[in-house]
Amino acid sequence: MNIFIAPVVISALALAAVYWWGGMAAFLLACLLSILEITLSFDNAVVNAKVLAQMSEQWQKRFLTWGILIAVFGTRLILPAIIVGVAAWISPIAAAVLAFESPAEYARMLAEASHAINAFGGVFLLMVSLKYFFDVGKEVHWIAWVERSLARWGRIEAIELAIALATLLGLSYLAPDQAQVLAAGSIGLLIFVVMQGITSTLDLKAGNVAAGGAVLFAYLNILDSAFSLDGVVGAFALTSVIPIIFVGLGVGAYFVRSITVYLVRKKTLETLRYLEHGAHWAILGLGLSMLVGIVMHVPEVVTGMIGLVFVTLAYISSLRAGAHS
Repeated sequence: MNIFIAPVVISALALAAVYWWGGMAAFLLACLLSILEITLSFDNAVVNAKVLAQMSEQWQKRFLTWGILIAVFGTRLILPAIIVGVAAWISPIAAAVLAFESPAEYARMLAEASHAINAFGGVFLLMVSLKYFFDVGKEVHWIAWVERSLARWGRIEAIELAIALATLLGLSYLAPDQAQVLAAGSIGLLIFVVMQGITSTLDLKAGNVAAGGAVLFAYLNILDSAFSLDGVVGAFALTSVIPIIFVGLGVGAYFVRSITVYLVRKKTLETLRYLEHGAHWAILGLGLSMLVGIVMHVPEVVTGMIGLVFVTLAYISSLRAGAHS
């Protein structure tokens, strides 16, 4: 449990600073954002743990140090500014300045870019889940009658790519901003294909541990970005005060990453056999909800409950399977 000491101490200091700066209202909002970030991202932690287990201990430490800086500053501050800048045809620096000088206007522009955000994150997460379920070598199945069928369909070359492209094209015809949706979704698809291609060609057992660790590190941070973008948009629905959002989401992100490392070191995925399955079903649900959000509003409570329900059910099933084994 030593891994949680630093997150607890740093989180307490950050929340105390928010209380000193903005009072009880700011403190409660930051706490709420932290809880939402942890709750909505637990499936992310489970999937990250599977990838992190392939990395050396040195890269696992970098995941908690360098990675948290990327997660807090990159994913939750810089990346949204880039998206707003591209959508509004202004420089990302101007968008970042706008976030601090006129947060309400920045929140409005971020909401207008939500279709592009949903397309990028939704397509990337859809590919992550489909790649898992269409794996012909997958032997353990949770929802067996569905997962066995999906594994058989995986014999068709690049079927997940075809499904993701067809979904993106179909939704783009219904979207009011077709060009942005197509561009953002294509970028998400391209990044996934490139990262998968690099990781599949690296032989981590043949002296390429450093390079492999770097690629997996990059992949984890991209995955975190896809998971967190809708959370950033949702945070602005609660408050447009940047320091509160920064602390709230940052504290949540730090705990999620600590949970990931904890799952790896305790080998939780080995003892809870269906937890990874539940996480990927949650990713599929989240990805689809983001894509549906391009053409119609999806209530935040639905998006939030998807991961919680699937991971909880998978945890219960894993306990039952362990009791009967």
